[in-house]
Amino acid sequence: MKLYAKISAILVAASVLMAATSAFAGKTYTEDEFISGFSGKSKKLIIEKLGQPFKKQQSVKPSNANNMIGTMGKPQDNSKPVQVEMWYYKNLVRYDDKHTYKETEVTFVNDRVMNIGFFNNR
Repeated sequence: MKLYAKISAILVAASVLMAATSAFAGKTYTEDEFISGFSGKSKKLIIEKLGQPFKKQQSVKPSNANNMIGTMGKPQDNSKPVQVEMWYYKNLVRYDDKHTYKETEVTFVNDRVMNIGFFNNR
């Protein structure tokens, strides 16, 4: 009887641990779900749905960018500054039933999602 009680206790503990782990694991998305659900959305909505990213990067304009762009024949409109920021999430998007991309990059332009990338090689 004692062996049965120990096995039952272990099984209960394992099921509690699995439930707690899955509760903290968070939702994952397919590529299509993620792109259609988050393209064009605001930073505020992204934080509400996905939480804070594990990493953020601010885009920096190269020092000679105006010279390079100016040679393409179009005058540059510098009246509105553009803010570009990249946020990174881990293991958020599935590419098949069992695997997720290691990183998902969400690029914001002026606080709106303008680009999404999925990576396994970083």
